[in-house]
Amino acid sequence: MKPWLLERNRLEGHQDSVTSVSFSPDGQMLASGSLDKTIKLWSVRDAKELKTLQGHSAWVWETSFSPDGQTLASVSDDGTIKLWSLRDGQEFETLQGHRAGVWGVSFSPDGQTLASASLDGTVKLWRRNSSSLQTYDLNEFLMRGCNWLSGYLKNNRNVREIDRRACRNARTGS
Repeated sequence: MKPWLLERNRLEGHQDSVTSVSFSPDGQMLASGSLDKTIKLWSVRDAKELKTLQGHSAWVWETSFSPDGQTLASVSDDGTIKLWSLRDGQEFETLQGHRAGVWGVSFSPDGQTLASASLDGTVKLWRRNSSSLQTYDLNEFLMRGCNWLSGYLKNNRNVREIDRRACRNARTGS
């Protein structure tokens, strides 16, 4: 069996474990996040470190490039989302609002909305150049759905008992 890929380059430079990697939209740059609280930008072509971004006060969990390749978002155990200009490598905004570490981040395809996921049980959607657009507490979201469906689940004979129990269990936490 042929290997899918052969190791082409090894990128070394972080002082602790690497937690994430992401390619820029044009494939020319790679961003890596680390437990050393930094993000490193790398040239994919020659495997050279381009820049180290510093600003988080705790572990960096994930990075995401904007679709236009001009901005990098990073999230950290410090509870923040940082936005970095890729023209000069400078942080230009810090988004705060989560009550715990932030472990996931992703740009929408149009680049106008950023989604962040946190250990506080929420997903936040951030609109570019504004504050938090929407916050979803996932448990509250489930309860709203169950409340909306309660009459249907209770009175429809075609609903299986296991489906009826799903909302009952959500309400009791079991």
